[in-house]
Amino acid sequence: MTSDPFGTLRKALWIGGAPWTGKSTVARLLAGRHGLAAYHDDDRIRPETSPADDIPAGEQLTVALAEFRQRFQRALDDLRAWESPRPIVAEGWALRPELVAPLVDSPRRMVVLVPTELFRQHQLRHRPDEPAIPRQRTRLTRDRMLAAQAVRSARELGIRVIEIDGRLDPAGVTDVVAEHFREYLDA
Repeated sequence: MTSDPFGTLRKALWIGGAPWTGKSTVARLLAGRHGLAAYHDDDRIRPETSPADDIPAGEQLTVALAEFRQRFQRALDDLRAWESPRPIVAEGWALRPELVAPLVDSPRRMVVLVPTELFRQHQLRHRPDEPAIPRQRTRLTRDRMLAAQAVRSARELGIRVIEIDGRLDPAGVTDVVAEHFREYLDA
């Protein structure tokens, strides 16, 4: 059993999933609306630590999953140190369903946000910080593989998957996530 001196891990609400789905924005909005603290795993390590773009996507997937396990352990260390009477909403790409599930009393304590393929293509065309150059194709393939793996894992574990298709703005997505977490937000 994982040490949890203040019960923070047991009470946490978890948002995992793929890049470009608004995890950080949703966590900030949810925290603001409901008086929660927000923990952003992605703030700790930026993508510069990702494998080189010229490594095959399958190898990048393996490296990324290993890195996520390490990042998850660091996130747990951070979260264990927080004492809060209210749940903490923890978000990040490394917060994988298969890592979170053993810590929670219910799969309803987590959601996984993933983009639809059409939304991913839209993001590629409209995000100035993510130019679609040929050497990034491998990384994009890896990201698709990571998202698909997260979806499979979430569904096997009974964790809700929310597809982001661009029809809802961040406030609308936050409404969906808040409704999912309602029993914990009202406690």
